[in-house]
Amino acid sequence: MYATSIFDRWAVAVCMGVVLCLAALPLSAQNNSGGANLPRPDFKYNGKVGRTISESDPPQFPALVTAPAGAPNVVLILIDDAGYGQFGTFGGAIPTPALDRVANEGLRYTRYHTTALCSPTRAALITGRNHHSVSNGVITEAATGYDGYTGIIPQSAGTVAQVLHHYGYASAWFGKNHNTPDWETSANGPFERWPSGYGFDYFYGFMGGDCDQWHPTLYEDHTLVPTSTDPDYILTKDLTDHAIQWLHRTRSIDQKKPFFLYMAPGATHAPHHVSPEYLAQFKGKFDAGWDVYREETFKRQQALGVVPASAKLTPRPKELPAWESLSADQKKLFARMMEVFAAFTAQTDHEMGRLLDAVRELPDADNTIIIYQVGDNGASAEGGLVGLLNENTFFNGVPESLDDNLKHINEIGGPRHFNHFPAGWAWAMNTPFQWTKQIASHLGGVRNPVAISWPKRITDKGGVRDQFHHVIDIVPTIYEAAGITPPRTLNGVEQKPIEGVSMMYTFNDAKAKERHRQQYFEMFINRGLYADGWWAASRSSIPWEVGEKNIIPDELPWELYDLNNDFSQANDVAAANPKKLRELQDLWWAEAAKFNVLPMDPRKIVRLNAEMQGRPTPTKGITHFDYYSGTVALPSGSAPSLLNKSWTITAKVAGAKKNTEGAIFTMGATDGGYGLYVNKGKAVFVCNYLGQRITRVESKRSISAAPTTIRAEFAYDGGGIGKGGVMTLYVDDEKQGEARLTATQALTLGLGGTLDIGADVGSSVDEQVYAPPFRFNGTIEKVSVDLKP
Repeated sequence: MYATSIFDRWAVAVCMGVVLCLAALPLSAQNNSGGANLPRPDFKYNGKVGRTISESDPPQFPALVTAPAGAPNVVLILIDDAGYGQFGTFGGAIPTPALDRVANEGLRYTRYHTTALCSPTRAALITGRNHHSVSNGVITEAATGYDGYTGIIPQSAGTVAQVLHHYGYASAWFGKNHNTPDWETSANGPFERWPSGYGFDYFYGFMGGDCDQWHPTLYEDHTLVPTSTDPDYILTKDLTDHAIQWLHRTRSIDQKKPFFLYMAPGATHAPHHVSPEYLAQFKGKFDAGWDVYREETFKRQQALGVVPASAKLTPRPKELPAWESLSADQKKLFARMMEVFAAFTAQTDHEMGRLLDAVRELPDADNTIIIYQVGDNGASAEGGLVGLLNENTFFNGVPESLDDNLKHINEIGGPRHFNHFPAGWAWAMNTPFQWTKQIASHLGGVRNPVAISWPKRITDKGGVRDQFHHVIDIVPTIYEAAGITPPRTLNGVEQKPIEGVSMMYTFNDAKAKERHRQQYFEMFINRGLYADGWWAASRSSIPWEVGEKNIIPDELPWELYDLNNDFSQANDVAAANPKKLRELQDLWWAEAAKFNVLPMDPRKIVRLNAEMQGRPTPTKGITHFDYYSGTVALPSGSAPSLLNKSWTITAKVAGAKKNTEGAIFTMGATDGGYGLYVNKGKAVFVCNYLGQRITRVESKRSISAAPTTIRAEFAYDGGGIGKGGVMTLYVDDEKQGEARLTATQALTLGLGGTLDIGADVGSSVDEQVYAPPFRFNGTIEKVSVDLKP
């Protein structure tokens, strides 16, 4: 079924849709009155004050801020890029005992939903409002200048941590922060939109969408964390160690203070990195392929009761190949990629179990709510049809070779690659639903498992709940559990209504009538509308396609599903129910107008280039930059863009007395970037093209202890984006050599890479030559970067 024009839809929304949408809104979104003004007024002594203390009433002090009586501790775990059929607790083939325990001590929710993408879900999770309402309609790195898409959570949408702070809670955030605009993620801040600005007392984690698990760039509050020297270091274990330390420290200082602990490990988002000891248990487990995996998982899900017996397993999309159609080499590589992903999942759940064991050892463990959410969206198909050794190739639209990837099959999961499994496995992880991450129109993109336990209040241990819920429902659940009314104003700013509904009504009543009756979905013009069991869906794209195309919403087909009788969204009944479909289409446009969804934007890749989009980076309009030794981990959003232009790097240095070596300038990481370093006394200018090709220009003369100027010039060919150019290296104005590049990265450098002076603190731009941090053992006076048209 097809929509009529956008104008017609909008007109309907203005005339009648708003009334319909208000009737079905969660109760908390219709009324936000009665809350306090936070912070509370300053204390004022109200006794008698005489000329001396002897003539005055006894002194008084402001009362300590304490939580409401019986307010619980809260542990919120958010797994990254995970699907409904991935964790064993919901029928997946990967054992996940930590999630099992939460579910067995509490409840499994089988109709819980996210937004289909990272930042949007996370912004909704911590505010209790829809993602467009809080200006996070897309990831922060793709922000545009419209109200629903700035990437800036407004002050009118205070976070749960900000509110809990004013009710006596201690709070901490561990792991992924994908809710700070990418132009504000450097060590200079500003920090209003870092976790501290969002109300968290403590932060230990990383900024951005993904992170090298072996070589992460981490912050403790606002301070860069030194690179670990542990040869067995891996990120999720480190995050868990710090979370347990914080928990013990907090409780040692104040045993009565309730806590809110938010753990967002960044796993199982690519790169799929895992400690080797977790791999062996999965060897050969996925040789039968993704089609068989879905069939076997579906049977397990029905046996567990997390998928109804009446449900149907949705078929494989025609855009995905059957496993049996693959070559032997493809099967070998793809099965190995899935083994790595399974091991990554298992290690992640193990670390979450360590954290929860520490929580359960506390005296008030019975009054602790544990919310373990499996995914901020469905499993990711961004690995494309053949998987990736380097996820950055996807974001630059560059294909990878099966033959090349097979050569590295035994390295997958280790520190050399930014790997991602094929889309077929993502589809399998989302069993029994259609599609994957990004596709907000279909359940594979937005239906995620969640388990909730609260020993003191939830008595139906091991129960299953099938009421419709959404990520915006977590905050009002926490507020109700703590006895808190959302504030009317926060820091002097009137607050938007909470748009979710508390889930507490379901805790001890499996048959309770659902209260979240209507919810819109939108991502890259993939649209959905849920209302009282019906779901209208309009898909606009295929998640692994990177080419930009003009999408006209009016020309996209719509589907209709009766989810009360069709759990898996398997039976399109649009043709038989045109009036119902039209009603939901009208409601979708009403919601879009209400929640800042418009204007819709299908562009996935071009929006990642801050310069092309005109985002307010601190480098905007500047063509000359001076950097000094010790400037490290400067993120791309705060660094000069070396993409699609000519540029020069000029370093004024003096070498060591002997054996000069070390990084002078690097920008990027193992998955792509540029560098200027000294190796065995010779200056080297290097380009790492997406980890596929390394091009070096080496000096003929050695770098001595005398003051020396090293200049690396890149002359871009022009004529569009991603074109080639010429690299030339000079030492004291004497040309040392040149090399031609046939292509350059068009849209992103290293996904986790940064600009570093005097060291390379992340993964190495040139791993064949050196290992990080490769500190320069001479002296650096200054490194200048000059950009040219």
